[in-house]
Amino acid sequence: MEFKVSELEREPIDFDLELAPGEVDFTQEAEQRGPLAASGHAEVLHEHRGPRDIVADIRLKGSFSGNFQVPCARCVEPVEIPLAADFDLIFRPVAADSEATERSITAPETEIGYYQEDSLALEDVLREQVLLSLPVRTLCKPDCKGLCPRCGENRNSQACNCDEGPSDPRWQALAGLRGRIESKEISPQRTSG
Repeated sequence: MEFKVSELEREPIDFDLELAPGEVDFTQEAEQRGPLAASGHAEVLHEHRGPRDIVADIRLKGSFSGNFQVPCARCVEPVEIPLAADFDLIFRPVAADSEATERSITAPETEIGYYQEDSLALEDVLREQVLLSLPVRTLCKPDCKGLCPRCGENRNSQACNCDEGPSDPRWQALAGLRGRIESKEISPQRTSG
């Protein structure tokens, strides 16, 4: 669904729709499982920057909900995650802030997105909102054992027969460090007399 400034100038648009899996590309970050419900309201806000300088911002206020699947951070098995969130976003034309001079931005301006060619695609907004709503790190279970670094076997489903083997030789210099630190903490400090 696309929101055109010219249409929003005439009247705000309410939306209530369900997007099937594949209609929004979430790349490899997440896989949509079932419909993605989205509803809300789109309108134009006029930002007056001077007597003849008026910027047409698009305000998009709504919510989404859906089920997604993401890989476990340790064993890469799929994990089902239900997501639902509200959003209230402002988008302004790309050219509106393309000033040649540098200036500092205010905190509210960090929440502003941009649209090109006088329109904004709802699918792009939903992609961004879903990806921002995903947990930073997802585990299939709190005690996930992950994959074996040698053979790649999922240690949750089957124990592998890989030996721990010798460690990387670059770590050998640190091999006895813990024991030396602990022995220094236990031994009394010498004082000079």
